[in-house]
Amino acid sequence: MSPGEVLDRIFRFEGTGELLALDFVQSSLLAGALLALIAGALGPLVVARQVSFAVHGTSELTFTGAAAALLVSASAVSVGALVGAVTAALVFGLLGLRERERDSVIGVVLAFGLGLGGLFLWLYEGRASNQFSLLFGQIVAVGRDDVWLLATAVVAALVVLAAVWRPLLFASVDADVARARGVPVRGLSVLFAVLVGVATGLAVPTVGALLVLALLITPAAAAAQLTANPLTALLLATLFAEFAVVGGIIASLAPGAPISAYVTAIVFVIYLACRATSALRSRRALSA
Repeated sequence: MSPGEVLDRIFRFEGTGELLALDFVQSSLLAGALLALIAGALGPLVVARQVSFAVHGTSELTFTGAAAALLVSASAVSVGALVGAVTAALVFGLLGLRERERDSVIGVVLAFGLGLGGLFLWLYEGRASNQFSLLFGQIVAVGRDDVWLLATAVVAALVVLAAVWRPLLFASVDADVARARGVPVRGLSVLFAVLVGVATGLAVPTVGALLVLALLITPAAAAAQLTANPLTALLLATLFAEFAVVGGIIASLAPGAPISAYVTAIVFVIYLACRATSALRSRRALSA
């Protein structure tokens, strides 16, 4: 296949308008918008707390839960991914509370969980496409039931996040001072881990288990290049995530390619643009 044919296959938009009218596409767009909302809200805190590796571990262990659920029923994948992610987040939160132990705990649990996930996929006798969608997402994997589950979980997570936003932000910026002021840093760490687990578990049907990291981290990292204000960073991260997910879904329709490839490409371009903008600002400030 020539480079031109490859590009034509990847960037194909013929028939996108007709595909947008399909029910499963609309379900995926709605699911993607909801997912971007919670990812944008949690992302700046993930960056501030420097727990990207924990998010990576949690996202990959959604694969284990989803693979286990696949042995029961293909329709149970979303629930299995959610259970796997929350369980992994709780383990990370409870066993890796001390910063010096965090990475080693995550590495140990991650290796064990991925091994189990591989075993579950080997035991699964269904279609290979179902296995592929667990890792990289698939637009037809999102149904109305998934949207309802996602909407309920996102609303609940946002309500909890709003209730603990100020102490959680305080603990994220300076845990030692927050602890001295009586803020329950340990409890907030576990609660935040659970919220991240919910977000990563919900993302599996749309972007897959392996690339959730791009949605939770990259928009927030891009926003951090432009502002140090927590609220502004949250709004920008949400905007970037929405644009990446919705744009990625639409771009993937005509080629029929995995959504994750387009979502990660879009959000990476956004990150590069924000980083270039930050560098330009710094040069102007130094020359002024």
